[in-house]
Amino acid sequence: MFDDVWQELLVAGTDSSSVTVEWAMAELIRSPESLKKIREELTTEINQNMLKDSDLRKLPYLQACLKETLRLHPPGPFLLPHRAVESCKVMNYTIPKDAQVLVNAWAIGRDPMSWEDPLVFKPERFLNSTVDFQGNNFEFIPFSSRRRICPGLPMAVKLIPLVLASWIHFFDWSLPNGGDPKDIDMSEKYSANIRKEQPLLLIPKGRK
Repeated sequence: MFDDVWQELLVAGTDSSSVTVEWAMAELIRSPESLKKIREELTTEINQNMLKDSDLRKLPYLQACLKETLRLHPPGPFLLPHRAVESCKVMNYTIPKDAQVLVNAWAIGRDPMSWEDPLVFKPERFLNSTVDFQGNNFEFIPFSSRRRICPGLPMAVKLIPLVLASWIHFFDWSLPNGGDPKDIDMSEKYSANIRKEQPLLLIPKGRK
């Protein structure tokens, strides 16, 4: 029983992490200036061949790109279902006892009341900002919040930036047949996660 629980957590965590990495690469390929800034940051801060967990704190722009990806493309768009333990009113709406409540993290992350240019990939909005995904800033809750926060968060915040940093540091990326990055299809397909409707196809080339 215990092993089954850990297996489910591992599978769920790796699936959502791979989806986030794909969205991040798609956004970065479409934003060459952001990709260039990450490369410059890595060149300046990373001197060894293999990246380590301890290097991540030296990469604020990479972290900002991760946050911006999670804002636009939260892996779990409706978070986990909640249940109202008692009847209550929220903004003049009556929530009956035992009602199932879904939190639309996807819409919250694109709310123009909270975000300037909400549909634009702009990592700079997170530089010198205290907004984080630890569950205390309710305009940005890709991992949910408080007692229901995602148990996979500690793994995701290490795994995803390490994968991105390694891919960007060691490879140049291009589209098949010299395609234009602006033509990348960013349509979404909803399942348990929000995935790209058309999988991202890129060609890596080792960097010297």
